[in-house]
Amino acid sequence: MTLLVRWTVRIFLLAAATVFFLSLLAAASLLALVWGARALWAKLTGRPVTPWVMGVNPGAAWSSVYRARTASWPGQGAAAESSEEAPRHRGGILRGNQEIVDVQPREIREH
Repeated sequence: MTLLVRWTVRIFLLAAATVFFLSLLAAASLLALVWGARALWAKLTGRPVTPWVMGVNPGAAWSSVYRARTASWPGQGAAAESSEEAPRHRGGILRGNQEIVDVQPREIREH
């Protein structure tokens, strides 16, 4: 009886792996077919073949993380409380006539 169960499980796993492999192969083939048809259509109409790109903006992810972290940094409590009355400028807070600047400009030297 155990031999029959072992062979049944093996056959079932082999069938499942075959179905999984064939579905991945079909999806990749369909993607290649669509990409080839798109490239062929671009060539026939005289347009450049543009690559498919993902619209990911790393700057957006960085700014969302940065905004989340600045609220929890030590020493930011007073700045966060006073942000309602102080106007914001480029991510910093304007206090009176002073602007918070984290960069010191230098003159460009020519070689």
